[in-house]
Amino acid sequence: MINRVVLIGRLTRDVELRYTGSGTAVGQFTLAVNRSFTNRNGEREADFITCVIWRKSAENFANFTHKGSLVGIEGRIQTRNYDNAEGQRVYVTEVVVDNFSLLESRNQGEQRANQGGYQANNNSFGGNNSQPQAPTQPRSQAPQGPSNPAPTQNNSQPASNPNDPFAANGDSIDISDDDLPF
Repeated sequence: MINRVVLIGRLTRDVELRYTGSGTAVGQFTLAVNRSFTNRNGEREADFITCVIWRKSAENFANFTHKGSLVGIEGRIQTRNYDNAEGQRVYVTEVVVDNFSLLESRNQGEQRANQGGYQANNNSFGGNNSQPQAPTQPRSQAPQGPSNPAPTQNNSQPASNPNDPFAANGDSIDISDDDLPF
């Protein structure tokens, strides 16, 4: 059987870090994951997914993230149930996190927080809803040759949005095979 979950989203609040009676750290948080389509009103909706992380990973995750942090998690879905104080059976479905990745720098997170964080009008976290910026210097240079010409620098016009590396300004985009993630 396969039970694997990979999610990228933003924390809806700071991680709630607690310790069990035996001293094991456990963190609980909710991840807002945007859907890949819009509703009838043209607004992008999000799913709010409860996640749990254990031990040293929980402490590290709580120390390096905060409300609005963009994170990637990998884990498994777990269901459990318990009887509440009124004697009713409560069913819980959550993601148990095995691995996580911080997907924005501390500076980007602080800038987003200073810009207002969550904006309800476009249902997105992060103020300007821009994609992560492309690196200013290529990570690796592909060997130059007839099938892979040298990249050209064309600085004749500034882009309409300096934060958008893919803004349409009339220039072609030269991408080598080494720049692709797959």
